[in-house]
Amino acid sequence: MKELTLFSVLTFIFAYAVGEAGLWDEFKQRAATVHQYEYKSLELAKKVRELQLENHKLKTQISRLTDEKEHLAMNLTGKQARTIASIPSKSANDLVNFELYKWTADKLLGVGKQALHFKKYDKSAQYYQALVKNYPRHKAINDKVLFEAGIAAYESKIHYKWAQNHFSALVERYPKSKYHLGAKLWLGLSHFYQGDQEKFVATVDEFRKKYRNTREWKVLSKYYEELNYKYKK
Repeated sequence: MKELTLFSVLTFIFAYAVGEAGLWDEFKQRAATVHQYEYKSLELAKKVRELQLENHKLKTQISRLTDEKEHLAMNLTGKQARTIASIPSKSANDLVNFELYKWTADKLLGVGKQALHFKKYDKSAQYYQALVKNYPRHKAINDKVLFEAGIAAYESKIHYKWAQNHFSALVERYPKSKYHLGAKLWLGLSHFYQGDQEKFVATVDEFRKKYRNTREWKVLSKYYEELNYKYKK
């Protein structure tokens, strides 16, 4: 009887061990499968990023070609086309090509506003910059236009220096403008992303002391404790 009981126990242990081993093997197999899918997922994510970058480049080229076509349609009618030798070389990153097309101030402003509306910030920033650079005294350049130019440059995440120039001009020329505080805010943030921490902290300090009841301070206040005046002398 004892032998039978011992045999039964050993049989149960063996069966349990075999079952456990089977479960473990199954678990390892599933883990290997999941790992394989994760690896494939990383490969696909990399390819997606590469395709997105290529897509951005193609969109930039299409935008430039569209502008060239539009300009040629407006200006070549009734005019003698220039020879190829007389056309200056173009930069792939220059969406305006002012030296080639000699855009009017109104055209630059119109394209800049339209691109900003559709959140094409790089294109918008370039057209606004061309307007300010080539027609600095044009009557259309007011506080609103400078603010829009600054926002486009800032949101492009490329042209922070242009943003600083536009916002600084607005602050200096239009102290009573409704865009004045906003320009100060974005000017400070432009300094931050340009690595000029001292000027950014000075902006935060100014808003903390003078403009605590403004919506602009609500944006800057979240930086206040994080900075903890680390860069303040």
